[in-house]
Amino acid sequence: MSASHENNHPLSQSGEIRIDTGVIINKCYQCGKCSAGCPVATEMDFPPSLVLRMLQTEEAVQMEKLLRSMSIWLCVSCEMCLTRCPMEIDIPTLMDYMRQKSVKAKKTNPKANKIIAFHKSFLDSINYTGRLYEMGLIVDYKMRTGAMMQDVAVAPKMFVKGKLNPIPEVIKGRKKVAAIFNRIHKEDKQ
Repeated sequence: MSASHENNHPLSQSGEIRIDTGVIINKCYQCGKCSAGCPVATEMDFPPSLVLRMLQTEEAVQMEKLLRSMSIWLCVSCEMCLTRCPMEIDIPTLMDYMRQKSVKAKKTNPKANKIIAFHKSFLDSINYTGRLYEMGLIVDYKMRTGAMMQDVAVAPKMFVKGKLNPIPEVIKGRKKVAAIFNRIHKEDKQ
């Protein structure tokens, strides 16, 4: 999305982020509490505080690095960073925004393919039944990734314990959930 204000001047990167997410990245003064508390920071190519700093530079090359990074895909939205932040910067919302931007720009990191496949399978399950349908999630994920035989040994045990119901439970308000998905798909096309 390319935002601009009333004088038809393009917004800065931080201005666009603020309009699209409500997150004010320039409030960050680099205390590092977000990165220190992040349970996956050590796995990230850019920890949360560095993500904010890269965005604050307003440099296109830094945005490009972030859109192609694994950091945005490894964020588990646990909100530890938000809880620890003295400025209450909503980094999980920012990371979700960056993931969406990365997908739209077709700049996702190839190492994130399984994460993206799981995300799509999860959302498809919710769209189909109105709630999570575990068996459908697993089958859809396996089809997307081609990992059909992975974890096949645990499936019978899960089935016997009632963890994998072959018949989905469809909620009463499923049409309302589907309407939300349809609205989002229409907005994405605009």
